[in-house]
Amino acid sequence: MAYIYYLTHIQFEHGAIKLLKQECDRVGISRPLIVTDAGVKAAGILQKALDALPGMPVAVFDQTPSNPTEAAVRAAAQCYKDKHCDGLIAVGGGSAIDCAKGVAIAATHDGPLTHYATIEGGSPRITEKAAPLIAVPTTSGTGSEVARGAIIIVDDHRKLGFHSWNLLPKAAICDPELTLGLPAKLTAATGMDAVAHCMETFMAPAFNPPADGIALDGLARAWTHIERATRDGSDREARFQMMSASMQGAMAFQKGLGCVHSLSHSLGGVDPRLHHGTLNAMFLPAVVRFNAPAESMQKEQRLARMAHAMGLALASDIPLAIKDMNARLGLPSGLSAMGVQTSWFEKIISGALADHCHKTNPRIASANDYEQLLITSA
Repeated sequence: MAYIYYLTHIQFEHGAIKLLKQECDRVGISRPLIVTDAGVKAAGILQKALDALPGMPVAVFDQTPSNPTEAAVRAAAQCYKDKHCDGLIAVGGGSAIDCAKGVAIAATHDGPLTHYATIEGGSPRITEKAAPLIAVPTTSGTGSEVARGAIIIVDDHRKLGFHSWNLLPKAAICDPELTLGLPAKLTAATGMDAVAHCMETFMAPAFNPPADGIALDGLARAWTHIERATRDGSDREARFQMMSASMQGAMAFQKGLGCVHSLSHSLGGVDPRLHHGTLNAMFLPAVVRFNAPAESMQKEQRLARMAHAMGLALASDIPLAIKDMNARLGLPSGLSAMGVQTSWFEKIISGALADHCHKTNPRIASANDYEQLLITSA
């Protein structure tokens, strides 16, 4: 049976940060903890959020690492409790938003975070007691502001997913102005994350026509505007379209993702310094080729429909077009250029096989398949 669920409030416009207090009042948050990171603070965006909360007692946790960890979640949850907070505001990219989702669990539920991980059977253990969250994205990539999941590196170094509709932000404030001036490298990497979400969820075999439509439209927006946004950090229209594509990719991926993310999650756990969006960009060409023979891909002309959204003549053009796009954006040429070692492959494959995205790929990959995907992406 298909389960299709869309339920969150989204404020989307240039300058939408000004609506932050209005959304706190609507949700019932009066003593928020803002979860962010040092880069967002240094860029002055944290101050914009604080300025939008006049008269409110606000606590701040600004030590989110580039890949959120269980240790960071613990520290932020302690701050939440010490300051007697009653809700969360995440201001930042996917790392800050995912860290805040971890805090929503840890501050209100007992036991170690791994107890609530999806692959540990933890999703039903995340109850409505989870702290309410408002998400304010400052990058256009993960779309975590409209998603029910979080990816966190737990204490045993696994990069695990946490999924529950109780983690869905009560509001998403999508303000493209907050992404103006984002460095080109980060714009490209996060932008390709959005592209990967739209493509992988469209290829996933589950029945969810709304997700398919949202993903295809998001792919068209991202593919058309990612170079403009990367070249010119002040291009307001490109930033608007990329934030929309990011949001749409995450609205759609409730349908499921696949091998791109299985590999990226696993490899990101092996080496947390690697950027998730860049890894997705590296794996996409090989996974598209791997998925092409799948019955659902052939029957529903998935590749041809993606090619049309990307302005390509043939479905077979997609893998090379992605590689060419990566090069034009200044992304690495492959995993080797990112420092990935073949000696890591066994551990990466083991993690990919256990990942929550593994079983929603249109072709179920074997260990040998994952090895070939790694070799091809090197």
